[in-house]
Amino acid sequence: MVTLNVKNILLSPDSLPKFLENISVLQWIWSFLLLGPACIGLMVYLLLTSLWSLPVLYFMWQLADWNTPERGGRRSSFVRNWKVWSHVRDYFPMKLVKTAELNPNKNYILGCHPHGVLSIGAFASFSTEACGFMDLFPGVRSCLCILGGLFKIPLYREYAMATGCCPVSKPSLKHLLSNSGQGNAVVIVIGGAAESLLSLPGVNTVVMKQRKGFVRVALEFGADLVPVYSYGENNIFRQVIFSEGSVGWRLQQLFKKIMSFSPCLFVGERWFWMPYHCPVTTVVGSPIPVPKRPFPTQEEVDHYHGLYMESLVKLFNEHKASCGLSDSHELQIV
Repeated sequence: MVTLNVKNILLSPDSLPKFLENISVLQWIWSFLLLGPACIGLMVYLLLTSLWSLPVLYFMWQLADWNTPERGGRRSSFVRNWKVWSHVRDYFPMKLVKTAELNPNKNYILGCHPHGVLSIGAFASFSTEACGFMDLFPGVRSCLCILGGLFKIPLYREYAMATGCCPVSKPSLKHLLSNSGQGNAVVIVIGGAAESLLSLPGVNTVVMKQRKGFVRVALEFGADLVPVYSYGENNIFRQVIFSEGSVGWRLQQLFKKIMSFSPCLFVGERWFWMPYHCPVTTVVGSPIPVPKRPFPTQEEVDHYHGLYMESLVKLFNEHKASCGLSDSHELQIV
């Protein structure tokens, strides 16, 4: 009788969508956190078996293909349109909001905020088609730029490139903004590792004041700047915060110094890593026209950096009420 009840629950029309959403989200989290180490472990294991020639051949090919991630990668519309991404979207749920047109005859740098623990809003909106980016912005191609070190991991690099991700390095940005035609929307999560440690429910803090490199790149290639804010990104996990100077805090800083990103100790609503069911709404703001200056001055960089911060604050204030925040919420820029 117990077996029958479980079977009926699993097969009921109401429970199947929830089951698929849970499995899809868990798959994404495991991929984000564990797929890289798993790929390294698999290659090392194969080297110690009679199948050692397979990883050797792959490493030879990877060396020959070493620069592909910085030359636009190998995006796959098949992978970006996987049904699993729609289940991830529906779990929270997630939504992408357009506030202005993006001209397909121009290139853009989209600054995405906040980082959150896993930047799932940025990934779902710009590395998959689950939220309908290409439908909202026809003729514009989004590319989420992530840590370059991830593209050195065997096998994992193929998965990352298939979703349209590229390294957030100068050669990569140069290729995307000057050698790939027009209609490119390069997405950078500006706050990076430092901002991930500020990811707390109900807190809207972005690391921006000293992050000016993306503005300089925008000026060098004449790419318009577009602020993007993911409301709810900080609410989907509960992070364990270590007090400054504690052992845990020092270990985080050491890890960040070695690996270029900070590990976050976080828990979800259940099953330890399952995130909370909190709506995540990613709002794409209006473009800020940027002139092309091959050798921008510091004054020009500071000027457009200031315009960008003003536009980000304006975007946050205009949409915070419709995205579930009270009027008293303020965006903190550090």
